[in-house]
Amino acid sequence: MKELSLYILDITMNSVRANAQNISILIDETGDTLDLEINDDGCGMTEEQVESLSNPFFTTRTTRKVGLGVPFLKMAAEMTGGYVEITSKSEREYKDHGTRVKARFYKNHIDFTPLGDMIESVITLIQGSPEINFLFRHKKDGCTVELDTAEIRAILGDDVPLSNFEVLAWIRENLKEQYENN
Repeated sequence: MKELSLYILDITMNSVRANAQNISILIDETGDTLDLEINDDGCGMTEEQVESLSNPFFTTRTTRKVGLGVPFLKMAAEMTGGYVEITSKSEREYKDHGTRVKARFYKNHIDFTPLGDMIESVITLIQGSPEINFLFRHKKDGCTVELDTAEIRAILGDDVPLSNFEVLAWIRENLKEQYENN
């Protein structure tokens, strides 16, 4: 993939498939590092499943026999001298189940993959799963761009879905304004 935003979209879709109700996407750019963290409260994974994630021929999906998202994310991070850490608690074993994917990239490395269009990735996630609470926070150069769909849903009420065209247009414009003003 040519942009980290596409990896983020792919990894976050794993959280959606894991029946997460709350997903946070946290990006922190400080100096020459980009730290990414995706957290969810989905069904989680066993230790064996987490250990198998680096294998491209391991997937929990039934629609295909390979799972390349995590191995490619790991490769992209490690090519810059960074890393990927995945921790998970299975709902079979823990009440506070879910998964955390944490990655570090070094932006000054020649192999750094650009972040890409996070606005469209966030819009795609909300449009595809409007019932999920997404928290998106991107910190860079002392400024923060943030969107919390739970707050938007509290204002709109249950009658207006977040997948509504006007709502998505407002979210897109709000994120654009935040990026332009920071």
